[in-house]
Amino acid sequence: MSGQTQFALLGLRRFAPFFATQAFGAFNDNAFRNALIVLVGFHMGLDESAVGFYSNIVPALFILPFFLFSATAGQLAEKFEKTRIIRFVKLFEIAAMALASVAFYRHSLWLMLTVLFLIGLHSTLFGPIKYAILPQTLHPDELVGGNALVETGTSLAILIGMIAGGSAMASAGPVAASILVLTIAAAGYLVCRAIPPAPATAPDLRFNWNPFTETLQVLGFVTKNRTVFNSVLGISWFWFFGGVFTMQLPNYTKVFLGGSESVSILVLALFSIGVGVGSLLCEKLSGRRVEIGLVPFGSIGLTLFGIDLYFARPAAATLHELSAFAFLGAPGSWRIVADFVLVGVFAGFYIVPLFALVQSRAPKSELSRVIAGNNIINALFIVAAAAFGIGLGAAGLTIPQIFLITAILNAAVAIYIYTLVPEFLMRFLSWLIVSVLYRIRVAGADNLPEAGAAVLVANHVSFMDPLIVNAVTRRPPRFVMYYRIFNIPVLRFIFRTAKAIPIAGRREDEALMERAFAEVERTLAAGDLVCIFPEGGITRDGEVGPFRPGIERILATQPVPVVPIALRGLWGSVFSRRDSALGRMRLPRRFRARIEVAIGQPVPPGEATAAALEARVRALRGDEA
Repeated sequence: MSGQTQFALLGLRRFAPFFATQAFGAFNDNAFRNALIVLVGFHMGLDESAVGFYSNIVPALFILPFFLFSATAGQLAEKFEKTRIIRFVKLFEIAAMALASVAFYRHSLWLMLTVLFLIGLHSTLFGPIKYAILPQTLHPDELVGGNALVETGTSLAILIGMIAGGSAMASAGPVAASILVLTIAAAGYLVCRAIPPAPATAPDLRFNWNPFTETLQVLGFVTKNRTVFNSVLGISWFWFFGGVFTMQLPNYTKVFLGGSESVSILVLALFSIGVGVGSLLCEKLSGRRVEIGLVPFGSIGLTLFGIDLYFARPAAATLHELSAFAFLGAPGSWRIVADFVLVGVFAGFYIVPLFALVQSRAPKSELSRVIAGNNIINALFIVAAAAFGIGLGAAGLTIPQIFLITAILNAAVAIYIYTLVPEFLMRFLSWLIVSVLYRIRVAGADNLPEAGAAVLVANHVSFMDPLIVNAVTRRPPRFVMYYRIFNIPVLRFIFRTAKAIPIAGRREDEALMERAFAEVERTLAAGDLVCIFPEGGITRDGEVGPFRPGIERILATQPVPVVPIALRGLWGSVFSRRDSALGRMRLPRRFRARIEVAIGQPVPPGEATAAALEARVRALRGDEA
């Protein structure tokens, strides 16, 4: 997708039909649910207690299949070709919506609740496929953009589906609502037939029909990889946070905003649009790589604007039954509008990188089951969010106070997670520093190996070189760096958290040098990446210095491919040694400087001498022969 935006994916067959299919499914789930709520609440003559009972049972019945069948759905998505499963699932949706039409026409509550369970089952079966198919159909540099489009499409489809389903039932009755959901279900099936084949990732999987033992097994897949497990917990916390807010919206808009149903729809639309904008911005901010540094950035925004919602309107409104336009014209409303939009934007920053991280770090043969386990944990957190909101409400807290407590709790959870897993905070600081100082252009990113051990070698121009290389590599390498650079304040935290390997010259500290080489050997033996700067120090004249033979010593014990990297445009920056013979730091000449990173093709270990690699880096840098 080089040189194009994520929107180019919408013109590709390997993405567009799947995108439309999942959007139609999200639309229909919510169109049916909202039509059901309108029918039960306004057209069946039920008393208030009955309406309250059915309103509470709707989300419970929808989410129940996620507990019961997610593990089975994960196995299906792993064992069989995914597009065939998608077609069966969409045919199942058509049958469910046909049954829904009968239920609407007959005003049969129990039949409608049965359909609701079936729609939950439809979402359960589609869930593991939804995220597991993306790494099979998208290139690595398209993964963030693809996830962003899926999140945007889902958010908008949910919103439009809720409005369309409720409006169809309210204005035209069961017939119109039935035609709507049947038409969308049929459209979803027709579109899904254009999805290209996605082969089974574990065709030899032995199917376990026991949902309870299989649930324990898929949860084991989730917890097996610490990074994946923490990402799943982060995703589930997002559902808790979002669940608390969205469950309170109907009463919040009525009591504290003084609005009618149109204001409730407006607020939900603002949040959904914000999520879409934040999701789409992820590709631009992350440079088309899985940038988990955006996750702390997202959590900061969720906390700040969640707290501001309390201060924006802490007391009940004095006006009531305001239309959406009247609400927008009322004093203080635009602050609330901004809060909801920005909560959505930062939610997009938070959720998209986490999904992309799970997809990139989980083994491909287990990804569907990992997603299934993620869905089970998500469902638990959604139930917990409902209980949390109900409990605080029963304790006498107002909805703005519930928002305030949830936002503060989000900050506490974030601090705990980033203390437990400092990689997230390290990536945030690294992303922030590099994004503020530079605009990076990358050439040859496809030359970086997606799996297996390799050594990256680069010319050394500035103190920022490790952060810049780290910013353009999808797999985080371990850097071998001069111990004095390793110990620079602030950057030391980043380097230590990134598990950089400090090294010294033999005359300075021979023991440290030997420990460094031993650690490099262990890292490569484990199949990971190592990055070294073979010049042995930062250039003092802007030119590439002679490469030292340490790389040959590394390859003698671990013969792995070597990827040459040239850094261009950094000479003269505040962190280089130009005009600074005494090592004093100068004021920067410009921020957001344009720099380039050129990545060459891997060199076989038998050809990777120090001299040959130096020549490769010089050629990438554009030096004359």
